[in-house]
Amino acid sequence: MAVQARVAIPGVPPVKAPLRFADDEAFLADLPYDPSVLFFDELLEVDPEQSLIRCRMPTDRVMPFVEAQRAHPVRHPQHVAGAVMVHATGMLGFVHAYYLLGLRHRDGWIGYGTHIHRVVFRKLVTPGTPIEATCVAVRGRIGTQRHLIRYTFEMRHEGAVCYEGEQTAVWMRVDESSPPLGESELQGALG
Repeated sequence: MAVQARVAIPGVPPVKAPLRFADDEAFLADLPYDPSVLFFDELLEVDPEQSLIRCRMPTDRVMPFVEAQRAHPVRHPQHVAGAVMVHATGMLGFVHAYYLLGLRHRDGWIGYGTHIHRVVFRKLVTPGTPIEATCVAVRGRIGTQRHLIRYTFEMRHEGAVCYEGEQTAVWMRVDESSPPLGESELQGALG
């Protein structure tokens, strides 16, 4: 697998943004998670040249961990939990793989995060106004049955950066004869 500076797969049909995910039934049916934990409602930007997607994440909805917070206005104000943001990066990776790389779960493609290289939470996000989240594939090894992709993430809330991260994921094509890799095989795939 050759390392690419920007990650692209030729022949993927273009998608026009903005696109409400609720209007894309095929995408919702292909999610490996229930749509309730997609956390994004709209694809705002798709840039194949930059291998970039940008999505809107409403924060005024029920979210895991947020609803369970024992909030206090001073000592522990209610906020979008960091665990929600980390999970959201996985969903951004799926959105990127679906719309820019043409990978479909229904065709046997599945992705797993392998490394969280860097995460910085820049501010507490009070539920209410949406977050705009950007995912850029900055490097990748594209194969026929496996892709290893490094992403950068930036989330902005009310104009200010609230989350920055850099993570790696492996995308594999699996079926009954070739199930997902175990830990030792995964380590070998990562080099």
